Amino acid sequence: MNRFFSTALILAIILVGFGAAQSQEKGKLEMVVYPQTKKVDVIDEYHGTKIPDPYRWLEDDKAPEVKAWVEEQNKVTLGYLSRIPFRDRIKKRLEELINYPRYSAPFRIGEYYFFGKNDGLQNQSVIYYQKGLEGTPQVFIDPNVLSQDGTVRIGLLGESQDNRYMAIARSEAGSDWQEIRVMEITTRQELTDRLRWVKFSGASWHKDGFFYCRYEEPKAGEEMKGKNENQKIYYHKLGDTQENDRLVFQDPEHPLRYYGTGVSEDGRFLILSISEGTHGSEIHYLDLAREADSFHLLCKGFEFDYGPIDNIGDRFLVQTNCDAPNFKVVLIDPAKPEKENWKTVIPEKKEVLQGANTAGGKLFCHYLKDVTTRIYQYALDGTLEREIELPGLGSAGGFGGKKEDKTLFYTFTSFNYPPVIFRYDLTTGKSQLFRKAEIKFTPEEYEVKQVFYPSKDGTRIPMFLVYKKGLVRNGQNPVYLYGYGGFNASMTPGFSPTNLILLENGGIYAMANLRGGNEYGEAWHQAGMLGKKQNVFDDFIAAAEYLIRERYTNPDKLAIAGGSNGGLLVGACMTQRPELFKVALPAVGVMDMLRFHKFTVGWGWAVEYGSSDNAEQFKYLLAYSPLHNLKAGVKYPATLVTTADHDDRVVPAHSFKFIATLQEKHRGENPVLIRIETRSGHGSSNLSKAIEASADSYAFVFENLGIKLK
Repeated sequence: MNRFFSTALILAIILVGFGAAQSQEKGKLEMVVYPQTKKVDVIDEYHGTKIPDPYRWLEDDKAPEVKAWVEEQNKVTLGYLSRIPFRDRIKKRLEELINYPRYSAPFRIGEYYFFGKNDGLQNQSVIYYQKGLEGTPQVFIDPNVLSQDGTVRIGLLGESQDNRYMAIARSEAGSDWQEIRVMEITTRQELTDRLRWVKFSGASWHKDGFFYCRYEEPKAGEEMKGKNENQKIYYHKLGDTQENDRLVFQDPEHPLRYYGTGVSEDGRFLILSISEGTHGSEIHYLDLAREADSFHLLCKGFEFDYGPIDNIGDRFLVQTNCDAPNFKVVLIDPAKPEKENWKTVIPEKKEVLQGANTAGGKLFCHYLKDVTTRIYQYALDGTLEREIELPGLGSAGGFGGKKEDKTLFYTFTSFNYPPVIFRYDLTTGKSQLFRKAEIKFTPEEYEVKQVFYPSKDGTRIPMFLVYKKGLVRNGQNPVYLYGYGGFNASMTPGFSPTNLILLENGGIYAMANLRGGNEYGEAWHQAGMLGKKQNVFDDFIAAAEYLIRERYTNPDKLAIAGGSNGGLLVGACMTQRPELFKVALPAVGVMDMLRFHKFTVGWGWAVEYGSSDNAEQFKYLLAYSPLHNLKAGVKYPATLVTTADHDDRVVPAHSFKFIATLQEKHRGENPVLIRIETRSGHGSSNLSKAIEASADSYAFVFENLGIKLK
């Protein structure tokens, strides 16, 4: 099986003021005039320290005064962007680059194979299915016809044990809130089942229904920013109303926990994964063959991560970093679950084990070696059978399937290698090209280079550079430096057609693999979290310094970008070293490090960041919090903050308060603006919005770095 778990924020008078000086240089755009945001007298006390929060009123995203403020900010931003003469040409070129058929790897359910396809410029990929690999594809569900603006998304949550039904997740306008529905596979008919207030849940089928996780209905007006607490697990029987769903598990003594469920492929066990945030877990199981059975502890939390892979009879294969920072695979007997009784199936290696899954009676382990993928096939007892030969250095994923499958699929990609789907024969170990992206792109014209540079403390940090061949290191090349650095996430090589507009106009795309990620295992992650988070910012700043030192670029030609935790990264670095960068693009960033845990699921990030409720953690959070480290009279980089009205993960209040403070304190000619998308969320809710957002970001970068569009 792939894995046990189905895929795992009185109307105010807004005054107009001058927030930036006019550039006198020939060819520059006219002076930007910002809305002057009102301030309120709000002061919080944290462990004896008083912290003003004058823009607290911007947290109420439903208030008329906030909506008016958003309209004024967007008016200023779009006015600036509309005066960039090549903005429309950038958008048109992006549409040309993205307009090619894109497929997902197929997967089998009964006699059908399912896959996703986007013809090129469709807002959402269409889900197709076909009988066998040689069958004629039919539309299973087309999300594009479900709304006028194309912002309804559909995800497949899992099939019933008899392969008759499919649970689907439907979300709107980019929100994390989902509604679970059910479709009959052969007829494509949608049943009457409607399960609301679901977030981060799968559908784990058992008999004539499935287990799922949900929250209570939020109070009116709190849907997008209210704190999500007391998640519960229910069993839904097909045809029943949600009010009749059976409560399976709750823990009111611990309201701030996430739950995930999964039923083993053989239908015997219900696995319950519990976490207190984005790091560390606890595993329980329930034997479904015993009607009166209750949950039993398998792996005690929450110091380490545990990922159930499969069961072999009455024992469990589990991937864990317990006493193995780079992860290992162990076999656990539930009768003797203590770790001294575990059997090591795949021992820890020098390289980090990114993931493991079973298919066709085999175990597939995905490793990272200097941020590129290696995949190995093992017998279930841990005997190495072969390394999968990949086309080159890049990123690969897939190899999912059921016990009886002998044909699997995987996808390979790199910076200069558009995604290719391969068919893998389990018997022979041979890979065969299945689908190749037909895109007007010549990889041979571009160079991909991996470099290593020292961070502030001497730690060796990898970074990928992508540019057109023939580039001269004269210190004058425009660079777009991207980073993330957190939550155990690895930034691996991957093809992005939108980056081509930068590359074909003489730019360099740079991606730094910062601490806080999983590129080198749990030790690498822990070196960039909690009290060591400053390491991440030091790593990113050192990347910029390396690019300047090695004469790839100079500070006037350097843009930095990142989203979510990467938005925090950009916000922290531009406040710590404003002279080092010309452009900053913090997207949907966590900017208020003192209050992030008070909104939606922000409490779950405290295991990564810490919390201002803790006196010691408050000190280091305040030291780098982007909102609280903006200083009056400083010349900051040209900044385009981006967020969206339906972002209920990193609520837009973070970006609202940050830009209001930046516009108040910034002095200099660089524009500092915010672009607030409507009917979109933590990521663009459809392709049209994604292209528009990318076009505006690149137009802003090109204008402020002085790139001439070819």
